[in-house]
Amino acid sequence: MSIAELEVEIRKLTLKDRASLARWIVDSLDELSESEIETLWAEEAERRLDELEQGVAVGIPADEVLRRARAALA
Repeated sequence: MSIAELEVEIRKLTLKDRASLARWIVDSLDELSESEIETLWAEEAERRLDELEQGVAVGIPADEVLRRARAALA
């Protein structure tokens, strides 16, 4: 399965399930060195910036993100 296919499937998950998956992924990075982690985060930031610039993704204001997160955890 490709990364793009995984992204499609992950977006189908609930916010709570995506958060759980994200925690698991971050925890799995403990096996990497600090420089490897920094490289991966930089690559992810570049990918997300590209998506925003190409109009593939739309930014969400922080207050909306926090409202949704609080609602999901309630």
